[in-house]
Formats: sequence, structure tokens, C-alpha cells
Amino acid sequence: MHRLVFDKARYVTRLEQIEGLSEHERAVLSEVTERYAFRANSYYLGLIDWSDPADPLRRIIIPSTEELGDWGHLDASNEHAFTKAPGLEHKYEYTGLLLVNDRCGGYCRFCFRKRLFMPENTEVVRDVGPGIEYIKAHPKINNVLLTGGDALLLSTKRLDRIIGELRSIDHVQIIRLGTKMPAFNPFRVIDDPGLLEMLQRHTRDDRKIYVMTHFNHPRELTPEALEAIGLLQQAGAMTNNQTPLLRGVNDDPAVLGELFNRLSYAGVPPYYVFIGRPTKGNHHFAVPVEEAFDIFESARARCSGLAMRARLVMSHTSGKIEVVGRTRTQTFFRYHRSAEPAKKLRFMAFESNPRAFWFDDYHGAVRDFVPDTPAESFGTN
Repeated sequence: MHRLVFDKARYVTRLEQIEGLSEHERAVLSEVTERYAFRANSYYLGLIDWSDPADPLRRIIIPSTEELGDWGHLDASNEHAFTKAPGLEHKYEYTGLLLVNDRCGGYCRFCFRKRLFMPENTEVVRDVGPGIEYIKAHPKINNVLLTGGDALLLSTKRLDRIIGELRSIDHVQIIRLGTKMPAFNPFRVIDDPGLLEMLQRHTRDDRKIYVMTHFNHPRELTPEALEAIGLLQQAGAMTNNQTPLLRGVNDDPAVLGELFNRLSYAGVPPYYVFIGRPTKGNHHFAVPVEEAFDIFESARARCSGLAMRARLVMSHTSGKIEVVGRTRTQTFFRYHRSAEPAKKLRFMAFESNPRAFWFDDYHGAVRDFVPDTPAESFGTN
């Protein structure tokens, strides 16, 4: 494959620039790109099998008329309700989330934050100062996630400045960078030794930087992507992967199991597999909860223990809800994280609903209890 240099990579923002699309396809899809932003790059487009209309990588990055449906909401998990300072969300007591960027190396068509790439977006701010000050004032926040958008789309200089400010806060132990760049354009890592030097400089034996990668399909794990992962690890970064479960991309146990295995071989533990949020325009990617659980468990059964560490979760308004099991008549959930400390670790059982795509689709809970020791409140929030 032709090697691209990151700062000269050809980014694509118009359908006319994609040779693999016919004129008819470009005309039909123009209505979609008028509603939802489109962005890709020549490296990732080069991984697509253009002879296959159902190619999973094509499905990830190329618009579809199915996005024009009215199903879902732009902010399906009410993230705005947890904004405590411009660009800063604080939903869980120990975690602060900084929206540092409103761009990505490519715009996933299943993105749950596609609202950030719309002209009226005000959630992402250029000045992270107020968010940093909020973190300083809340000593329970021991880890901070830099996301958006893609944290690695920031310049290394700006990223260095933000990470440096966070490193100066004694109670911030972990800094996480949310990124799909090792999949979308691994040369962002390979061809920027300054990025690697910066990560190594800010890494401590007792305070690690985590790079949260976003590989959705095994074909994204190219030699270049694996090289980028290795360089990040050599710089001292801890690497973990998370992906939504996506119809037509990784909803096959063999595909998902291969992804888990290959990630584990590269030292990238599978972290979360998400039930897709009911985001506007994303219905064609949605997999019902109980079907998702069966796919997830079947995929894990194909893996060694090191590749089985992922949890199947929903990022619900009320918290991160893990799907922990099911029988023929019931489905079982647990609050893995909760916006309300009293609900932390709460276990729930609901009557089975094969048509449920989201937690809100379950009714008639048959069991619902709080652990003996209630979680502590986080006070000033």
C-alpha cells in the first residue's frame, strides 16, 4: 500500500473526490451530506473493496440514504445535561470528559456525536481553561478523557499543552486520549516523532496515559495500524480498544471474535463493546440488545482469556449499563457506572424483549436492588 505522510494526507470532504462512487451514487448521497458532515482520507478509502456494495469499511465511512430516517435523537444520552463548564462533562464522580476537538480523521456514519460536526454546535470549545479549572476544583476526578472529535487531530503542540496542564493537577492520575486515528490514518503516529516524545515525557510509572483506540473491524488492523500501535506502546502509552456493535460491520461472531483476538495479540485489550445509542440517522446500524448479547458471547467463546475482557454496555442517560446475561424469559443488567451514586452496581432483571434496542425499551422489571453499601455521593456536582 502506498505510504502516506500525515501532514500531506489527502483529506476528502466532497463525494466528487471519491473515485469509487458512480455519478448516480454521488447525486443520491448529496442529500445525506447536506444533513450530516462527511470526511474521509485517501488511506482509509484505499482499504475499501469498492466491488462490494456491502463492504464493512465502506459502510463505516461512506454515507447512506438510510441515514435520512427519523429514528433516534441527536443527543441520545443527554450528554448536555452533564456539562459543568464549557467543553467539560462530569457524569461519573471519578471521570471528567473534555471535548477538545470537533474534527475526526473521518466521520463514522454511526457517530453518536454527529451533532458536534454541525454548524450550530457550541459544545466544543477552543479554550479548555474553564474545564481545567473545574477539574482542579473537584479532587474526586482522578482520570480525564480527551475526546470530541478525535484527540489526535489536535496538533502535538496543543495536545502537549493540555496534557501538561492536566499533569500539574495532583489528583489526576490517568489521562485518556480517545482516537480512531490508528485506524483512520496511522501515519499521524508513525510520521510524528514529536507526538511519541510528548507522550513519553508525560508518562509516569504511577500515572499512565491511555490511548483508547477505536477499531471496529479486523481489516482496519493493517500493518501500518499495528506499527502505530507498537510505537504508542513503546512511548509508554497503555492501549485499549472500544467499538460499538454495528449491523453490517461486526455483528458476526466470527468477525467480532477475530477483532478481539487480533487486538489481544497486539497488546490492545478489548475494553467496551457498546450497544449503539439510538442516535438520529443510525437505525441501519442498530442491533437489538438481546441479539447483541448473543453475538457478543459467541464472539468471546472464540477467544482466549486475554481477549475476553470486553464488557457489553450501553451509555444510557442514567449511566453505563452492562448487559450481563439472559435466559429465555429474562434479560439481566447491572449499572457498571451510574450518574446517581446510589445506583452504582445495581442489578436489574427485565422481561425479555427481543425488539428492544435500548434500555428504555424494557418494561416490567422483576428485580431491582441496591448493594448493601450505598455508593458515596459526589457532593458539589
